[in-house]
Amino acid sequence: MTDIPADDFKIDLRNDVTVELVKSSATDSDVLFAARVSTLGEQSLDELQKDPERSKGLINYLMRDRHGSPFEHNSMTFFVSAPIFVFREFMRHRVGWSYNEESGRYRELQPVFYVPGQNRKLVQHGRPGKYVFVEGTPEQHDLVSRSMEDSYRQAYRTYQEMLAAGVAREVARSVLPVGLYSSMYATCNARSLMHFLGLRTQHELAKVPSFPQREIEMVGEKMEQEWARLMPLTYAAFNANGRVAP
Repeated sequence: MTDIPADDFKIDLRNDVTVELVKSSATDSDVLFAARVSTLGEQSLDELQKDPERSKGLINYLMRDRHGSPFEHNSMTFFVSAPIFVFREFMRHRVGWSYNEESGRYRELQPVFYVPGQNRKLVQHGRPGKYVFVEGTPEQHDLVSRSMEDSYRQAYRTYQEMLAAGVAREVARSVLPVGLYSSMYATCNARSLMHFLGLRTQHELAKVPSFPQREIEMVGEKMEQEWARLMPLTYAAFNANGRVAP
C-alpha cells in the first residue's frame, strides 16, 4: 500500500448547502392554460397572453380543491451540492422528479465534508415518531466537530492510498462516509416540489406538521425561495391552503 504524506491533501469542512436554479420554464400562466383547456379547448391558448393576476382566484380554487394536474405543466432544474445522506433522503421523492448525480466511478471524489454548524440542534429527546431536538452543549459541538474531522481525514487518506495503489475508483470510494459532499441536477414541476416542501420543511402555515432532518430542510428552503419568485400566485395559494400539495 502506498503511503500518502500528511501534508499531501487537505479536507474542506462545510456546514451549508448549495442550491442554484440553472433553468426553468415555470409561470403562473402555465397553471391557467392547463386548467382552462377543460372548458375552453383551443381557446385556452389565449391565457398565455393574459395577466395571471386576474385569475388568481382560479389558482386558489385548484389548490384548495386539490385539482393537481394543472400544476405539472412547468419545469425547474436545480443544481444541488449537499452531503450524500441528504441525497439518499431526496431520492425517496420519485414522482415528478429526475436526478443525475456526480459519479464516484468516473471521477475522483473531492475531500469536502459536512460538519454541523453551531446552530444545528444535536440532542434528540423522546422516541421515534414523538421526539424533539434541542441545543447541544459546547462540549458536544466540539466532540462532533473534532470526531467528524478525524474520521473524514482518515477515510479520505485511505481512499487516496487505494487510488495511488491502482485500485479502481468504484472500489476505493467504499471507504468514504455519507458526510461527503456530492452534487446533482434535480428537475421537478411545481406539484412535485410542493409535495417535497410539505414533507421536508417546517412552516407555521402547514396544516400537517412535518419533522424533516435539518440538512434536507436547508435544501428545501433554498428551492422554495426560487420557486416563490417564479410562480408567486401559485406559491401564495400553496401557503394559503395549508401547504398541502394538490
